[in-house]
Amino acid sequence: MQSGDEKIYEVLHRHWGFNDFRPMQAEIIRSVMAGHDTLALMPTGGGKSLTYQVPALSREGVCIVVTPLIALMKDQVDRLRARRIPATAIHSGMSPRQIDIALDNCVYGDMKFLYVAPERLGTEAFRLRVVRMNVQLLAVDEAHCISQWGYDFRPSYLRIAELRERLPGVPVLALTASATQLVADDIMRHLHFAEPHVLRSSFARPNLSYSVRRTDDKNGQLLRLVRNVAGSGIVYMRTREGTEQIASLLRDEGIAATAYHGGLPHAERTLRQEEWIAGKVRIMVATNAFGMGIDKPDVRFVVHYAMCDSLENYYQEAGRAGRDGKRAYALLLVASDDSDRIARRFDQEFPPLDKIKDIYEQVCSYLQIGIGDGAGASFLFNLHDFCARRHLYSGTVASALKLLQQNGYLTLTDAQENPARIMFCISRDDLYKLRVQRDELDHFIRTLLRLYNGVFTEFRPIDEGEIATWSGYTVPKVKELLKRLWQLRVIRYVPSNRSPILFFNEQRLPRADLYIAPETYRRRQELMHERFERMIAYAANEHECRSAMLQAYFGESDPAPCGVCDLCLARRRAEKQQKSRPAPDENPADAGLEERLLQMLAATPLDPRTLAAELPGSPEQIARTLRRLLDEGKIITGEDGNLRIIP
Repeated sequence: MQSGDEKIYEVLHRHWGFNDFRPMQAEIIRSVMAGHDTLALMPTGGGKSLTYQVPALSREGVCIVVTPLIALMKDQVDRLRARRIPATAIHSGMSPRQIDIALDNCVYGDMKFLYVAPERLGTEAFRLRVVRMNVQLLAVDEAHCISQWGYDFRPSYLRIAELRERLPGVPVLALTASATQLVADDIMRHLHFAEPHVLRSSFARPNLSYSVRRTDDKNGQLLRLVRNVAGSGIVYMRTREGTEQIASLLRDEGIAATAYHGGLPHAERTLRQEEWIAGKVRIMVATNAFGMGIDKPDVRFVVHYAMCDSLENYYQEAGRAGRDGKRAYALLLVASDDSDRIARRFDQEFPPLDKIKDIYEQVCSYLQIGIGDGAGASFLFNLHDFCARRHLYSGTVASALKLLQQNGYLTLTDAQENPARIMFCISRDDLYKLRVQRDELDHFIRTLLRLYNGVFTEFRPIDEGEIATWSGYTVPKVKELLKRLWQLRVIRYVPSNRSPILFFNEQRLPRADLYIAPETYRRRQELMHERFERMIAYAANEHECRSAMLQAYFGESDPAPCGVCDLCLARRRAEKQQKSRPAPDENPADAGLEERLLQMLAATPLDPRTLAAELPGSPEQIARTLRRLLDEGKIITGEDGNLRIIP
């Protein structure tokens, strides 16, 4: 029988082909295998997923992984399945039938991993099934989302505490790449840790050189880096328009570059990402929508054209460079007016409470949700279309939605592949008349009603392939019939697409009942301001090692200077120059005179008068140099009065 250590190394080699773990991975895995609640703080790219995947594969039972990033959830499931490891996921973009199948597979099948979006934890379907599963580990990714003091608080994460009550004795592994001590303590409290237990991997990246350039010519600095550093890179911009402009600038300079942002069609984004990963495009110019889950270890540089909102975000994005362990560069460009721009952005991050209520009402109106309706429903939501129709600034709307999400009213997911959706917009009686009058649609409507419940009260996800199987039609024919019913105003039909989903945690409330606690609002405002200030301090710093500054921010005590950031390199250059300078009482002319004098004495001993006649310089300089060389013992005066070098 294998020991615990032998088992985890055998699993690592069998499924991933590795013979050893990265720093801290083995310690975290041993803690989990021993049944301890564990908070693991690991930097981006540190191999967090293996810390729950290896122990889960070392034992019988299911590992539940809670994560808010649906795109990453799908990516992880695909990667596990590619290794022939049974894995599935449930999230808001799935139909009830698909969710039921996934949950049943976890109860009755041999499923090893169940990835769950946090908003699904409170559903009845999940609560009823999870107690029947053989759950052996609960992993919480992006665990900082459970802390209201974290930079990305999501109230749906608070449901994990309820899940723990349903799974007594099951250990929890909380994972995050960015948590200050305040947030770490909050995570352990909300997850009901039996006792505090933090394992912290070093946030040092010895191969990554951090630099800040203060300049009003950001384009020039960017081009200088791109021309001097070979290999692929990422340039982060704050706006969609900015990505297109800088990508165009780089192309005009003969550099293969492309833009990536949420306004591009899904197929186009996928193509551009694949071309960059394959090396066909050298530089990706992107908003912060790009990078999560991207596995490209040979990124040589990451440039931030503007400051991030926090050091958490900056560290995570800059950390996408140099994951292969070779030298890489993280450059932050700072203009003289950036601080003012950040102050304006900060004001937009926290619109007045009345403005938040206005936006809530407008969103509900846009989605046609009446007061008292919408609880548990999900809707496709195109933020930019909404803002264009309502003449609103997208930054303010995004901030308002985030605050509404933090107060538990709704959840806006990341962009994802969404199934087609339908909702009948006529009554059952009118539908019956239609079916009598139009025999060709009768069979199709019967199929829809047999397959999907609740289609008269809300949008329901549908599977065109499933409808084709049960109706006997082809998929193109199914889509054609759905469009016909849409044109007849029988149904509202949303074809499959890629878009964020807005999930309503509660029914729509009257404006007067919408409550955002002022004290919580102010406290979050203060914390956001503190994060801004720390980001500004990092950019303004001219003395402390940049890597050490980041390590200290994330709680590492007494971090050592990295030796490769711009400030460490500048310090080393200054020290080298200092060593090569003359002594304080020596001037450069004396140093040159000394060299010539020693050359003459090396050839033959000479008297001071002859030296004075042959050497350049004033008599005072010559006398001063001779006196110093005599004092230092480099030359002596012989019995004949001649000066000579000491042998």
